[in-house]
Amino acid sequence: MKKQLFKISLNTIIILSASFFITSCKKFLEVVPKGQVSDLTLWATQDNADLFLNNIYAAIPTLDTGDPWENFSDNSLNGQAGRVSTNVYGPGIYTPANTPNRWGQYTNIRKCNLFIDRVTASDLSESWKKVRLAEARFLRAYFYSMLWTYHGGVPIITDVLNISEQGDAVFRSRNTSEETANFIISECAAAEADLPVNAQSGRVTKGAALTLKGYAELFNASPLKNPSNDLARWEQAATTYKKVIDLNKYSLFPDYTTLFYEESNNNVEVIFSRQHMGGTSLANYIGQIGPRFVNGSLTGWGHVDPTQDLVDEYAMANGLPITDPGSGYDPQNPYVNREKRFYESIIYDGSVWLGATMIMKQGVGSLNATDLNNSSISTRTGYYVIKGVNPKYAGAQDNGNSANWIIFRYAEVLLSYAEARNEATGPDQSVYDAVNAVRDRSDLPNLPGGMTQADMRKAIARERRVELAFEEKRLPDLLRLKLAETKLNGTVHAIKIDIVGGNTVYTVVPAGGGAKSFDPAKNYVLPIPQGAIDKNPNLQQNPNYQ
Repeated sequence: MKKQLFKISLNTIIILSASFFITSCKKFLEVVPKGQVSDLTLWATQDNADLFLNNIYAAIPTLDTGDPWENFSDNSLNGQAGRVSTNVYGPGIYTPANTPNRWGQYTNIRKCNLFIDRVTASDLSESWKKVRLAEARFLRAYFYSMLWTYHGGVPIITDVLNISEQGDAVFRSRNTSEETANFIISECAAAEADLPVNAQSGRVTKGAALTLKGYAELFNASPLKNPSNDLARWEQAATTYKKVIDLNKYSLFPDYTTLFYEESNNNVEVIFSRQHMGGTSLANYIGQIGPRFVNGSLTGWGHVDPTQDLVDEYAMANGLPITDPGSGYDPQNPYVNREKRFYESIIYDGSVWLGATMIMKQGVGSLNATDLNNSSISTRTGYYVIKGVNPKYAGAQDNGNSANWIIFRYAEVLLSYAEARNEATGPDQSVYDAVNAVRDRSDLPNLPGGMTQADMRKAIARERRVELAFEEKRLPDLLRLKLAETKLNGTVHAIKIDIVGGNTVYTVVPAGGGAKSFDPAKNYVLPIPQGAIDKNPNLQQNPNYQ
């Protein structure tokens, strides 16, 4: 049985100048913790060098439990009034002074550069070096992809900066967005060539490198980066994603509910995930995002309240969207005969959670009554999230959860391939096959034949939004497809549920505090942090943030 790469807490390794104080647990590659290690000693053995690389893996960001990035999209609102995600891009929200610290990935990039430099120069086994260097190049590309997605072009740094030796040469200018994209793509290609198909759980594989490469290519083919709609870019992304499919290593996990539970860590659908153990900051994210009140007790914080806009995207059980006249959808009985993913993802009025019937109606004394006044008492939309919320760890203070944070999974690959292929050549059979495979897990019928490219584009977008909801994929999609200026300008919606004359009446209304503002002249990228610009005179701020 393969050992997992790591189930780590955040105290894995601390770097102080040329010395490294290393603490760990036996689960961490089962390497005995060492005390102080000199730079010379660190790169003398594979085990010691692995400790350093494992620390880079440990630095992979996970869900922001305080204000998950899904809330920055139109999929959800933060259940705590006044959180920044209410109006993420509006005036005075994100400025150079308070932009999210994605720029902090340069700390991790420096670690990758140091590892690559020292291991390359070491006398360690060439076969071991080949694989570990490929892992480090992937990780570096992944950190760059996070910067590029949200900031555009950034300085590409591949050497180990040392101001005492290099002086002002350490102050690098920004590369263009295209240069940054090409760097990510080329690094993934180089890593993929040297990575195995199978590896210790948690380590980078050939499939992970191809998937990250495909993500960068898909983003670069989309309208934001490809205004002329160069079809060759879409073809490139489709080709890369097809290589992942053709590995024949991954498949859809049969149970969408437990796919995200600790019991299913590193399952057949997972391509790359941040390994994790209970007792750390990510462990109580279930309490952070889950329902607030259960059986009269405060159980969670409700940081993620699904919008009515998202709920309306879930199909009926017959596979038709609720807007289709033949779907059977009844707006006064809206939660009947919906697709499986709806029930596996959303808590709604009348649903049962932990043995309790959840009541979001107005005027009946429920602690979970929809809070349209934006006072942070309960759900601001009429909904809570249960996708990924393991009942074993549903309490707000319970941090025993050891579920990994999934970064890439096979369903995303299928839908990304379908999108790229549809844009490159239209809806051929391979596009239908990819989308229908995802639909089949939710017991939905196949898409109808004879769809136009535009019809298929719309169907893929719906599947993608629903399938990947609450996995921090929606905002990048809105950005790359240049939909943010319409989807994030205006108000997201909630459901108001009243008792009128003894009957339950459902009314779609603006969510309390749900107004969003997006300026297309600047908001397709976030500002460069002012602190970074103050330290580097060669950095140029993104347009209209000065």
